[in-house]
Amino acid sequence: MICFLIGFMGSGKTHWGKIWAGVSGFNFIDLDEAIEKQEGKSIADIFERKGEKYFRKIEAKALRNFGSLTNTIVACGGGTPCFFENMQWMNEHGMTIYLKTTGPKILERVLLEQEKRPLLKKMNPAELLFFIEQKLKERAPFYNAAKQILTAETLSEHTFGKLLGTLKAS
Repeated sequence: MICFLIGFMGSGKTHWGKIWAGVSGFNFIDLDEAIEKQEGKSIADIFERKGEKYFRKIEAKALRNFGSLTNTIVACGGGTPCFFENMQWMNEHGMTIYLKTTGPKILERVLLEQEKRPLLKKMNPAELLFFIEQKLKERAPFYNAAKQILTAETLSEHTFGKLLGTLKAS
Protein backbone atom coordinates (compact mmCIF):
# COMPACT_ATOMS: atom_id res chain seq x y z
CA MET A 1 0.00 0.00 0.00
CA ILE A 2 1.11 3.54 -0.70
CA CYS A 3 -0.22 6.32 1.50
CA PHE A 4 -0.29 9.99 0.51
CA LEU A 5 -0.37 12.55 3.33
CA ILE A 6 -1.97 15.80 2.24
CA GLY A 7 -2.80 19.06 3.97
CA PHE A 8 -1.66 22.64 4.18
CA MET A 9 1.97 23.51 4.83
CA GLY A 10 2.69 23.20 8.52
CA SER A 11 0.00 20.58 9.12
CA GLY A 12 2.56 17.93 10.09
CA LYS A 13 2.79 15.77 6.96
CA THR A 14 6.57 15.31 7.09
CA HIS A 15 6.68 15.13 10.89
CA TRP A 16 4.01 12.44 11.19
CA GLY A 17 5.02 10.68 7.98
CA LYS A 18 8.52 10.03 9.33
CA ILE A 19 7.19 8.86 12.70
CA TRP A 20 4.53 6.60 11.19
CA ALA A 21 6.98 5.14 8.68
CA GLY A 22 9.37 4.30 11.51
CA VAL A 23 6.68 2.69 13.64
CA SER A 24 5.00 0.77 10.79
CA GLY A 25 8.11 -0.31 8.88
CA PHE A 26 7.00 1.68 5.83
CA ASN A 27 9.39 3.73 3.69
CA PHE A 28 9.04 7.51 3.82
CA ILE A 29 9.34 9.98 0.96
CA ASP A 30 8.94 13.74 1.18
CA LEU A 31 7.76 14.83 -2.28
CA ASP A 32 9.35 18.28 -1.98
CA GLU A 33 12.69 16.75 -0.97
CA ALA A 34 12.52 14.34 -3.92
CA ILE A 35 11.92 17.28 -6.27
CA GLU A 36 14.78 19.28 -4.74
CA LYS A 37 17.11 16.33 -5.24
CA GLN A 38 15.94 15.81 -8.82
CA GLU A 39 16.23 19.52 -9.73
CA GLY A 40 19.36 20.28 -7.68
CA LYS A 41 17.61 23.37 -6.28
CA SER A 42 15.43 24.23 -3.29
CA ILE A 43 11.68 24.56 -3.80
CA ALA A 44 12.06 28.29 -3.06
CA ASP A 45 14.68 28.60 -5.84
CA ILE A 46 12.50 26.68 -8.30
CA PHE A 47 9.55 29.00 -7.56
CA GLU A 48 11.74 32.12 -7.84
CA ARG A 49 13.61 31.12 -10.99
CA LYS A 50 11.06 29.12 -12.99
CA GLY A 51 7.70 29.98 -11.41
CA GLU A 52 4.84 28.04 -9.89
CA LYS A 53 3.55 26.71 -13.23
CA TYR A 54 6.87 24.94 -13.93
CA PHE A 55 7.01 23.64 -10.35
CA ARG A 56 3.49 22.18 -10.49
CA LYS A 57 4.32 20.30 -13.72
CA ILE A 58 7.44 18.66 -12.28
CA GLU A 59 5.59 18.00 -9.03
CA ALA A 60 2.83 16.08 -10.86
CA LYS A 61 5.42 14.08 -12.79
CA ALA A 62 7.43 13.26 -9.63
CA LEU A 63 4.24 12.21 -7.81
CA ARG A 64 3.32 9.78 -10.57
CA ASN A 65 6.76 8.16 -10.33
CA PHE A 66 5.66 6.77 -6.95
CA GLY A 67 2.58 4.96 -8.30
CA SER A 68 4.05 1.47 -8.16
CA LEU A 69 5.60 1.73 -4.70
CA THR A 70 4.34 -0.34 -1.78
CA ASN A 71 4.65 0.10 1.98
CA THR A 72 5.47 3.76 1.50
CA ILE A 73 4.21 6.99 3.03
CA VAL A 74 4.56 10.06 0.80
CA ALA A 75 4.29 13.53 2.35
CA CYS A 76 2.95 15.76 -0.41
CA GLY A 77 3.35 19.51 -0.75
CA GLY A 78 0.42 21.61 0.44
CA GLY A 79 -0.71 22.41 -3.10
CA THR A 80 -0.06 19.00 -4.63
CA PRO A 81 -3.71 17.78 -4.57
CA CYS A 82 -4.92 20.94 -6.33
CA PHE A 83 -3.21 20.60 -9.71
CA PHE A 84 -3.20 18.26 -12.72
CA GLU A 85 -5.86 15.99 -11.20
CA ASN A 86 -3.28 14.85 -8.64
CA MET A 87 -5.94 14.22 -5.98
CA GLN A 88 -7.89 11.90 -8.25
CA TRP A 89 -4.66 10.11 -9.21
CA MET A 90 -3.63 9.66 -5.55
CA ASN A 91 -7.08 8.31 -4.63
CA GLU A 92 -6.86 5.81 -7.50
CA HIS A 93 -3.35 4.64 -6.60
CA GLY A 94 -3.32 4.59 -2.81
CA MET A 95 -4.69 5.78 0.50
CA THR A 96 -5.04 9.56 0.91
CA ILE A 97 -4.98 11.04 4.39
CA TYR A 98 -5.76 14.71 4.96
CA LEU A 99 -4.10 16.13 8.09
CA LYS A 100 -6.61 18.85 8.89
CA THR A 101 -5.68 21.79 11.08
CA THR A 102 -6.73 25.40 11.70
CA GLY A 103 -5.38 28.63 10.23
CA PRO A 104 -4.03 29.93 13.57
CA LYS A 105 -2.25 26.59 14.24
CA ILE A 106 -0.68 26.69 10.78
CA LEU A 107 0.38 30.32 11.30
CA GLU A 108 2.08 29.37 14.56
CA ARG A 109 4.08 26.65 12.81
CA VAL A 110 4.98 28.40 9.55
CA LEU A 111 6.20 31.56 11.27
CA LEU A 112 9.06 29.42 12.59
CA GLU A 113 10.24 28.62 9.06
CA GLN A 114 8.84 31.45 6.94
CA GLU A 115 12.08 31.88 4.95
CA LYS A 116 11.86 28.30 3.62
CA ARG A 117 8.34 28.84 2.32
CA PRO A 118 8.40 30.61 -1.05
CA LEU A 119 4.79 31.79 -0.99
CA LEU A 120 5.11 33.36 2.48
CA LYS A 121 8.48 35.08 2.66
CA LYS A 122 7.34 38.69 2.47
CA MET A 123 4.19 38.65 4.62
CA ASN A 124 3.62 39.92 8.16
CA PRO A 125 1.62 37.68 10.57
CA ALA A 126 -1.76 39.33 9.84
CA GLU A 127 -1.28 39.02 6.07
CA LEU A 128 -0.05 35.50 6.53
CA LEU A 129 -3.09 34.39 8.53
CA PHE A 130 -5.41 35.94 5.90
CA PHE A 131 -3.46 34.15 3.14
CA ILE A 132 -3.63 30.82 5.01
CA GLU A 133 -7.37 31.12 5.64
CA GLN A 134 -8.02 31.97 1.95
CA LYS A 135 -5.88 29.07 0.71
CA LEU A 136 -7.59 26.65 3.12
CA LYS A 137 -10.96 27.67 1.65
CA GLU A 138 -9.69 27.32 -1.94
CA ARG A 139 -8.12 23.95 -1.29
CA ALA A 140 -10.91 22.49 0.87
CA PRO A 141 -12.64 20.65 -2.03
CA PHE A 142 -9.36 18.88 -2.87
CA TYR A 143 -8.33 18.15 0.72
CA ASN A 144 -11.82 16.92 1.64
CA ALA A 145 -11.69 14.40 -1.22
CA ALA A 146 -9.17 12.38 0.82
CA LYS A 147 -10.18 8.87 1.84
CA GLN A 148 -9.35 9.65 5.48
CA ILE A 149 -9.49 12.99 7.29
CA LEU A 150 -7.59 13.26 10.56
CA THR A 151 -7.43 16.27 12.88
CA ALA A 152 -3.73 17.12 13.12
CA GLU A 153 -3.91 18.07 16.81
CA THR A 154 -5.18 14.60 17.80
CA LEU A 155 -2.46 12.55 16.08
CA SER A 156 -0.05 10.22 17.85
CA GLU A 157 2.63 7.75 16.83
CA HIS A 158 -0.05 5.03 16.90
CA THR A 159 -2.62 6.76 14.66
CA PHE A 160 -1.33 5.29 11.40
CA GLY A 161 -1.10 1.74 12.79
CA LYS A 162 -4.67 1.94 14.09
CA LEU A 163 -5.81 3.22 10.70
CA LEU A 164 -4.04 0.35 8.93
CA GLY A 165 -5.64 -2.13 11.33
CA THR A 166 -9.09 -0.68 10.60
CA LEU A 167 -8.49 -0.92 6.86
CA LYS A 168 -7.34 -4.54 7.03
CA ALA A 169 -10.37 -5.48 9.16
CA SER A 170 -12.86 -4.01 6.68
